[in-house]
Amino acid sequence: MNTKIKSRISWTIAVLLAVAGLIIAVVPFIFMILNSFKDKFEMLTKGIFALPEQWSLENYKTVLTANFPQYFLNSVIVLAISLVLLLFISACASYPLSRMKFRGNGLIYSIVVACMAIPVHITLIPVFRMSQTFHLYDTIWALIGPYVAMGVPISVFILTSFMKNIPREIEEAAEIDGCSKFKMFFKVMLPMAKPGLSTLAIYNGVTMWNEYIFAYTLTQSAGSRTLPLAVWDFKGQYSMDIPMIMAVLTLTALPMIILFIFAQDKLIKGMTAGAVKG
Repeated sequence: MNTKIKSRISWTIAVLLAVAGLIIAVVPFIFMILNSFKDKFEMLTKGIFALPEQWSLENYKTVLTANFPQYFLNSVIVLAISLVLLLFISACASYPLSRMKFRGNGLIYSIVVACMAIPVHITLIPVFRMSQTFHLYDTIWALIGPYVAMGVPISVFILTSFMKNIPREIEEAAEIDGCSKFKMFFKVMLPMAKPGLSTLAIYNGVTMWNEYIFAYTLTQSAGSRTLPLAVWDFKGQYSMDIPMIMAVLTLTALPMIILFIFAQDKLIKGMTAGAVKG
C-alpha cells in the first residue's frame, strides 16, 4: 500500500509540474497573439487577456508593408550562411577529436569545452572594433562571424560525443575497401551523423534567429537589421504601439514554431541517438 501511495503521489506531482510548465510556456503566446489583433487603446481599456472586440488584421498589414520583409530576408541570409559554416566547422573539428588519436587531442577538446563557460557578451567590444576595422559594421556580414564562433564550442562538444558512439567496425570496413580519410569523413561519418547535425541545426538556428545583442551592436540602419530589431520601428521615444509590437513578435516567432512542429522528430532522434553505445 505504501508503494502504491508513493507512486500515486509521484505521478500527481509530475502531472502538476507538467501542467505548470505548460501554462508558463503557453500563456505568453496567448497574450502575444490575442493582443496582436487589437488596436492601440483596446488592450488598455479591455484587459490584456480579453478577446478582441473585432479581430482586425490591420496590425499585420502595417507590419508587412513596413521594413519587416527586409528584416526577414536579412535574418534568413544570416541564419543560412551561419548554420552551414557552423555545422561544417563543427563536423570537421569533431571527426579527428572523436576518431583519431594524436598528441594534444585531450588538451584541444578540454579547451573547446572550457570555451562553453565564457559569456559570449564579453566579446561585444572586441567584435565591434573588429567589424569597424574590416569595414563590416552595419552589414549583415558582421553577424555571421560572432554567430558561428559562439555556437562552435557546444556544437563540437555534442557532435564529438555523438561521433564517438558510431561503431568503429563501419570505419574499419571502409578502410579495407580503400576509403581515404577525406572520403571517410564525407561519405561515411557525415551521413551517419545526420541526427546529431539536425539537432544542432535546430538548437543553433533558434538561438541565431532570436539573437538580439550582437545584432543591436553591429547593425544600425534598417537595411542591415534582423528580425529581433524590428520592434524598434514601432517604438517611440515616449510611447510604443504594444499591439503592433505583438504582431511583429508573432510573425518573428512563427517560422521557428513551424520549423519545430515539422522537425521535432529529428530533434528527439538526435538527442537520443547517442544515448546507447554501439
